[in-house]
Formats: sequence, C-alpha cells, structure tokens
Amino acid sequence: MSPGASYPGMGHLSRLQVRTWIEPVVASSQVAASLYDAGLLLVVKEHYGSGASSNHSASPSPRGALEDQQQKAISNFYIIYNLVVGLSPLLSAYGLGWLSDRYHRKVSICVSLLGFLLSRLGLLLKVLLDWPLEVMYGAAALNGLCGGFSAFWSGVMALGSLGSSEGRRSLRLIVIDLILGLAGFCGSMASGHLFKQIAGRSRQGLVLAACSVSCAIFSLFYSLLVLKVPESVGKSSKALATVDTVSGMVGTYRTLDPDQPEKHNVERHPPPPGKEKPQKTIIVLLFMGAIIYDLAVVGTVDVMPLFVLRAPLSWNQVQVGYGMAAGYIIFITSFLGVLVFSRCFHFRDTTMIVIGMVSFGSGALLLAFVKKTYMFYIARAIMLFALIPITTIRSAMSKLIKDSSYGKVFVILQLSLALTGVVTSVVFNELYQLSMEKFIGTCFVLSSFLSFLAIIPVGIVACKLAPWLQYGDVMEK
Repeated sequence: MSPGASYPGMGHLSRLQVRTWIEPVVASSQVAASLYDAGLLLVVKEHYGSGASSNHSASPSPRGALEDQQQKAISNFYIIYNLVVGLSPLLSAYGLGWLSDRYHRKVSICVSLLGFLLSRLGLLLKVLLDWPLEVMYGAAALNGLCGGFSAFWSGVMALGSLGSSEGRRSLRLIVIDLILGLAGFCGSMASGHLFKQIAGRSRQGLVLAACSVSCAIFSLFYSLLVLKVPESVGKSSKALATVDTVSGMVGTYRTLDPDQPEKHNVERHPPPPGKEKPQKTIIVLLFMGAIIYDLAVVGTVDVMPLFVLRAPLSWNQVQVGYGMAAGYIIFITSFLGVLVFSRCFHFRDTTMIVIGMVSFGSGALLLAFVKKTYMFYIARAIMLFALIPITTIRSAMSKLIKDSSYGKVFVILQLSLALTGVVTSVVFNELYQLSMEKFIGTCFVLSSFLSFLAIIPVGIVACKLAPWLQYGDVMEK
C-alpha cells in the first residue's frame, strides 16, 4: 500500500514539497537587471561628463553645446551596445530553445542566467578597476552568446505555460510579468541611492554593481539547485472529447477568449462547412502585431533615458532611478487590467491587446510634449496598460501550438522582437540626435504612430474569429 493510500494527506503534501516557483528567479534576475541598467547609464554619463568637463576647461564653450556633445556620445555608445545585445543572441538562443524542448526545460534559463552574471561582473570590474568603457561591449557579447534575455524569457514563458491551464494562462503569464515589474520597481528605486554610496568618480557605483552581481548569483543557483519543472496541466478527457467532437471550434473559440467559464453541460455540434480553424493565419497576424508594437516600445524606451538627462528635465541620479521605477508601475497596472478586463468584463484577448496599444500610443504622444517632470509622470500614467499586448499575444499563441514546441516558438518570437528592436534602437538613436536641435519629441511621435498601426493586424484577427465567436455563442444559448 502506498503512503498516499495509508495517509490521505501524504500525496498532496508530497506534491507541495517538490513544487517550486519560477517567480524567485524572475524577481532576483530583474532586480539585478534594473540595478545594472541604471548603473550602466549613470556610469556612461559620468564617463562622458568627465571628458566634457576636461574639454571645457581647455576650451570654454556654451553649456548647451557641451550637453549636446555628451548626449551624442552617450547615444553613440548605446547604438553599439544595443547592436551587440540584440544581435549576439541570434547565434545561440534558438539552439537553447531547441535543447530545452528536447532535453530539459531549464537549459535556456540556466545558461542565459550565467550570461547575465558575466555581464553584471563586467560592470563591477569596470567600476572597481577603472577599466575602459568599451569593456561593456564584451560583457554584452558574453551575455548574448549565452542566450540573453530572448532565451531566458522564452524559458520562463514555457515553464509558466506548462504549469497553467488554458483558461488561466493569460492571468498566469501576466502574474509573472507582475513579479518582474515589482522587482524592477524596487531595484530602480534603490539604484540612484546605491550609486551614490561611495563618493568620488573612480568608485561611484561600486555598491550598486556589487548588489546587482549578488542578485544574479542567487537567481543562477536557485534555478540550478532548487527550481523544478512543473508537469504539464492537460485538459480533462471530457474536454478533449469535446474538442474532437467539434473539430477544433472550441479550441479556436477559447484560444482568444481564455477566461470564459467552462460549460460542460452545453451540447455542441460541428461548425458549418467551410469554417476551418485559422490557426496559421492567426499566428502570423499576432506575430505582425507583436513586432510592430515592439518597434514602438523599443523606440520609446531606448530614447527615454537620454531624454530625461538633458534639458528641459536634466535629472540627477536619484531622479533617474525614480523615473525608471515609474516605468515598472506599468507591470502592476497591466496585471490589474488583465484581471479586471477578463474576470469582470469578460473581454476577449484581442480587445485587451487593443486597449494596451491605445494606452501606450496615447502616452507616447503626450511624452513628445513634456517640459516638466510632473508632465513626464502623467505621460507614464497614461501608459498604464502598455504591457498587456505582448504578454497576451504570448498567451494566445501558447494555446495554438503544442507544449512540446513552446521553447522553439517562444524563442523565435523573442528573437524576432530582439532583431527588430536592434534596428529600431539604431534608427531612433540617430533620429534623436538629428532632432535635438529641432523637435526633440519626434521619436515619441513616431512611436505613437507605430503603436496605433499595430492595432490593424490584431483587428484582422478579431474579424477572422468573429464567425467562430458568433457560432459558439449561438450554440451555447
């Protein structure tokens, strides 16, 4: 007789004992990332600021000209840095996704976390030993060759999808994003204060870099020694029989309407002839919507740190940390948005995606005309649902593919976003330099346009699903 049979609670207790969560990995790695991002920006600013000061003492020039010179130098650094960060994962991320699907789900997560640790160590050594700033290109390359964020996040999404049912997957994935946002918020809030812990240019940022490395070490060892791969939450035999009976109609209906309650007592019949499940078309359109929207987001996120450092805002280290923390509030509001829209209003995924795109586009447009700090935070507040589109698109796609392909499909999506993000980063940084003397908000206006443009493929998805949704509603009445 098994222990579970002798003691009814033992089986449940054993399951609880072996179950672990991906959230500690996400939280610790994101704290490390937020500290690293803020620290790198401030280190780069101090590096080029000291160079501009020495040039200024040799040959006096107007403050505005020196500020523009510093901005262009920082922008040029980030153009090369973002190219390295975006292109280097192309060599390894897909292979890691394939290995994760074929051998072990933790491969892509653990290898990419090793790359994260190496890059954080690069910043620590740069500050500690006063190495040249160019060493950060090498640190970014090591990070990318280990898979980078593309491999890491595709692995996290795969584990999150495996451990959740289709009906709760959108909520499950947005909860992981919520943890990411909360961790990033805490890290960003502390970053400015940690950066100033040691006085003097040569060692400023040492405490911040050391904290980032410590968090990266914790996330790597937790994923290696503690994290367990969850068992796939499959559908019940009754649900599977229902799906087979209706020839995919329920699958299409529930794919983009995951939070509708199960109706086991409803009789369903095959759909009318000619109405086949448009999975491939939906996946392509969702890819298009995600890529166009990511162009808008990357363009804004890459330019925003440069925007706040110069006039009219001219933020200091603490204000930079607070500004980055404000960006992470979006993770919380997006989570609440998915929770309310899906549970209370029963919105479809396509509706929530459009709401998120409109939210970000409106905020980016207002950001173009920011002159005061309070206006910046108002623009960020309007972007409160900006995270919903990409997360919900991932959730929708996970229900259109087999769980054995999660690693490959998610990493392809992430690499597509990374590759287009690299191109966008270069273009927007060049555009920002050209627009500094004219209209500095040009980049934000373009981001707003791209965000609204991304609504088109999502709207087509909603229209293609309309016959199925109408048919499903009729059959349930």
